[in-house]
Amino acid sequence: MVEFDFQAVLGNTPIPRIEWESNNIIMLSRLIALKNSSAIYAVIFLIKKNIFFFRNTCYYNITFGLTERSRSTDRRGITPPIFLGYLELMEKVLSCFIDEAGDFGKFDKTCPFYYVAIVFHDQSVDISKSISALDERITYWGYPLHAIHTGPLIRRESFYSEDEREKRRSLFNALFHFTRKLDIFYVCPRVDKRLLPLCDDVTITDKLSKEIKSELESHADYIKNFDKVIVYYDNGQRELTKIIASVFNSLFDDVEYRRVKPVDYKLFQVADLLCTMELIKEKADRNSLSKSEENFFGKPRDFKKNIYKYLDIKKLQQ
Repeated sequence: MVEFDFQAVLGNTPIPRIEWESNNIIMLSRLIALKNSSAIYAVIFLIKKNIFFFRNTCYYNITFGLTERSRSTDRRGITPPIFLGYLELMEKVLSCFIDEAGDFGKFDKTCPFYYVAIVFHDQSVDISKSISALDERITYWGYPLHAIHTGPLIRRESFYSEDEREKRRSLFNALFHFTRKLDIFYVCPRVDKRLLPLCDDVTITDKLSKEIKSELESHADYIKNFDKVIVYYDNGQRELTKIIASVFNSLFDDVEYRRVKPVDYKLFQVADLLCTMELIKEKADRNSLSKSEENFFGKPRDFKKNIYKYLDIKKLQQ
């Protein structure tokens, strides 16, 4: 813990009333360096607004207090001096939500690809309001709060088998815009089974392990900015569960694994959405959308223009 003696800096100097715009995020280190009452007042204002300060990829939490009751020194023409403030380092945690599209089975020309979406979320970025807004949209369109599965939603299967296109599209749009507006990144390594010498479990496992490792290695600088990585997966496929643990442990020092229930994590549902969109993009490039996909999105060009391009910008760049 790093300690700053605000009282030594401020003493009994009156603090002027200064108005600051709430979006003016000023680095704490610069304010402290100024060592004047205006700077300290700015620090107090931002603290009261519960703003965290960012410097050198580390987040800090500040604790402070007054030596006397607020406004108790007004008649003396001073503001109560500030006693010790504390700058406490907070651990930076990166969440990785993982979902897959495809399987380890034999080659099937209708589904020749295996995709793995990895969604990265900096846990210091609060998305609770966005989650609440999405829940409101889900219930507004007459659905219970549930894990949205994008593939069945598009194909009018399972839970959505009785719903017309307009209702299903409204639910899709709610999840799509939720994803588009979030401060997240993703990568989506894939395996093309058509290019494998043998399409068996061993060969697919080997190829998929290499693809995931290569993708993570290319973004290692970003990931290693964090103190800890927490991987969220529903263990839907045992082979992929083993690959994930092996690859992440080989590349990063502090990794935790958590088995999730899809209904409990919106970002897991986002990973499912991104996997499905990458798969449909592959089909759109080959002009081979299914009838249900064309009914839902229109022609391949419409899908790329109206949907995919807004998700593609979320890809983590090297």
